[in-house]
Amino acid sequence: MLAVTGGIWSAYLILVLYVLAMVAVGVVTYKKSKSLDGFLLGERGMGGWMSAFAYGTTYFSAVVFIGYAGTYGMSLGLGAVWIGIANAILGSLVAWLVLAKRTRNLSQRYSASTMAELFEKRYNSRHIKLYAAIVIFIFLIPYSTSVYQGIAYLSEAVFGLDFVWCVVIMAVLVGVYLFVGGYFANAVSNFIQGIIMLIGVVVMIILMLKAPEVNGIEGLKHLIESGYGFFPSAETTATGSWFDSPAAQLIFNLLLTSFGIWAVPQSVQKFFAIRNDRAVLQGSVISTFFALIVGGGAYFNGSLARLFYPEMPADPSNIIPNILLSNEMMSYAVLGLIFVLVLSASMSTLSSLALVSSSSVCMDIYRGYINKGATDKQVNLLARILCFVFVIISAVFAIFEVDAIVTLMSLSWGTLSGCFLGPYVYGLYWKRANKVGAYASVTATLATTITLIFVFGKIGGGESFTELLSLGIKRAPVIGVFCMVESMIVTPIASLIGEAVAKRKGVALNAPEVAEKEEVAETVAANE
Repeated sequence: MLAVTGGIWSAYLILVLYVLAMVAVGVVTYKKSKSLDGFLLGERGMGGWMSAFAYGTTYFSAVVFIGYAGTYGMSLGLGAVWIGIANAILGSLVAWLVLAKRTRNLSQRYSASTMAELFEKRYNSRHIKLYAAIVIFIFLIPYSTSVYQGIAYLSEAVFGLDFVWCVVIMAVLVGVYLFVGGYFANAVSNFIQGIIMLIGVVVMIILMLKAPEVNGIEGLKHLIESGYGFFPSAETTATGSWFDSPAAQLIFNLLLTSFGIWAVPQSVQKFFAIRNDRAVLQGSVISTFFALIVGGGAYFNGSLARLFYPEMPADPSNIIPNILLSNEMMSYAVLGLIFVLVLSASMSTLSSLALVSSSSVCMDIYRGYINKGATDKQVNLLARILCFVFVIISAVFAIFEVDAIVTLMSLSWGTLSGCFLGPYVYGLYWKRANKVGAYASVTATLATTITLIFVFGKIGGGESFTELLSLGIKRAPVIGVFCMVESMIVTPIASLIGEAVAKRKGVALNAPEVAEKEEVAETVAANE
């Protein structure tokens, strides 16, 4: 039941202003998307601020604010804040310092517009591009579907807006400004959405601390005294498995969310569009502060949930919305701002996923295999249409609540990261990395993910196929971390084996021009 005060018109006004702003962004940025490179990468002219906000808003979606923050805040207490801090340091600062500059330089040297195309040029293999593009498309659809569902409860409770209409409005809005403005529209909207997210998180935390259930510092003291402080227990739970202990939950989720961002295509592609080295340095600092405030703030807000709910509710996904709606400190205007905060997080992630997925299909599959002679104009039009199609497909799955698709979302992040982490990182730094290692990483990750789902499902007591799948997916963070580690081990070993076999046959795995470009890239990086 709503405990907010004031007229609901104020919440509607904020929502309408936001929608008008997003439409205006698409119209204003249209000229920047006329060329294919402009539509897909904003003509590689993004500055530090725009790139950092695009990276950050893609990183933190509604799933974090509505689902993860409440669920792990309840189970870990203040310890959940470490996830946000690690996301800022490892997922933003270190990721930018290690990956951004080299990715930007190599993508320009190879004239690569997508992650899959970068693999093709780096590893001298057309088929690795197709393999990667198919994996990206399959696993990004359930991810984007979950984004829609992240705002369902809040939209129905605040505005009385049916979930279906909320999904339709969001899909049309994202589809229109992407169709018209492409990457530049996405970047500008991400910047606006990032500002909204920063303001919204700060306001939300202030009002949460003022709530009677929290009462400022008193609430934090109570959490620490009741065993929900900053250092979760390593004791096993009722299941008898260490994997289910609070400490294990923290470790695996921290690693998954902090290192998983390194190799998911929607974040990597942000590095392709950075203007210059100065923008890289600027972006690394800005993205770190953004992640610290937004990510750390979201998990801190979630950690206070234990003060509102002494016991874990049956449906932990609605914890944060329920707290916000029952907080007597809220007004409709503030609630409207928070709704737009969640909507912004959703739309920024959804638009990035749509761009990455459409570019993989039009560049890596259509131009790469179906119509190799396609002009830039033809591919540009197809990319615009596919953005809209991708958004609509995800919306349809969300509306009809296709459980088999939605269930895959919890694995999509770890699976994509596991497939690409080794080939991507080694491809930037080690010239002996080759296509054998890349194929081995993707294949091993897919096989390991499927195997571990059913192994963990069996350990959890599952019998039927549905039970095994459901129980196994609950260990998604463990599976994802295992796959990322596996990728970093399998890629170099398979590359060395492939190199040895190729030498015996007198075959070069990496094309001469690729090896030469790699040596030039290493020399430039060393001099800089």
